[in-house]
Amino acid sequence: MFDSIAIVGATGAVGQLIRSMLEEREFPFERIKFLASARSAGSTIEFAGKKHKVEELKPEAFEGVDLAIGSTPDPVAKEFVPWAVERDCVVVDESGYWRMDPKVPLVIPEVNPEAVQNHRGIIASPNCSTTQMVVAMKPLYDASRIRRVVVSTYQATSGAGVGGQRDLINGSRASLDNREHKYETFAHPIAFNLIPQIGSPKHAGYTSEEMKMVYETHKILDDDSIRICPTCVRVPVSNCHSESILVETERKITVDEARELFSAFPGIKVIDDLPNGKYPKPSDCDGDDAVFVGRIREDLSCDNGLAFWCVSDNLRKGAATNAVQIAELLVRTQAAVS
Repeated sequence: MFDSIAIVGATGAVGQLIRSMLEEREFPFERIKFLASARSAGSTIEFAGKKHKVEELKPEAFEGVDLAIGSTPDPVAKEFVPWAVERDCVVVDESGYWRMDPKVPLVIPEVNPEAVQNHRGIIASPNCSTTQMVVAMKPLYDASRIRRVVVSTYQATSGAGVGGQRDLINGSRASLDNREHKYETFAHPIAFNLIPQIGSPKHAGYTSEEMKMVYETHKILDDDSIRICPTCVRVPVSNCHSESILVETERKITVDEARELFSAFPGIKVIDDLPNGKYPKPSDCDGDDAVFVGRIREDLSCDNGLAFWCVSDNLRKGAATNAVQIAELLVRTQAAVS
């Protein structure tokens, strides 16, 4: 058990979920503090029936803290994580800044829990779109190594933060009223529209979000031979990312075998009954920690190909849940060592 823990970015959307999950899952600790920007410092939040004052995020805030869970933008994570590590605090970081650092393990507890043992004070949590894809890939990968992945994502506006949510709601209202709306987060209208770009141009016509899925998958599975072709699209859905995934395996995996593999894997729920119109939908998966899989079928264009549909709550398993699960994994690892 960690005596003292801190939640960094405690007042943000993911920070609020982390707080809620620590309560729900009865995470063990003696003392807790909540850290945020100077703008939010001094405000009061309620946790476990008690009121706590939010403290300003600064180096001395980590004195005596054993574990910090951070959900902040990359520039903030770049600055605060070294402050914590220098004070012997272990950090579970949600930002993208530390993910590809070779000294930092990138962890999904259902997929590569052993990697957490290699940390040097920092453990990174993957990008939301990567997380659900790799969870879904893992049982297939273990059964027959995956050679190739073609994935198209349909990413909810919640992935762009509170501003993205406002753009969806206010932009939709304006569109229905035939009014103009000045978008604050998206470069193009998201209401009744699709935007086939998430992130900045990065490599050979791919965006930064798409390349995250490539590089992070290789790191998590410790296999950079997997060929991955991603297309990331922002869609007018409030929450839960969806993905159309096609994998090519070394040996043929039948639909029945795939369904059994998915069903037996921790963290995956299968909803797959096309004749009766049953398959994962964002509206049904919202608020759940699982990765949902359905529409499982053989690829008509490749002998060893398997196609399926995947939905997950990007604020939960794609962010807050995975971070809390990493913290729980640290607790178990600590207990096993002692």
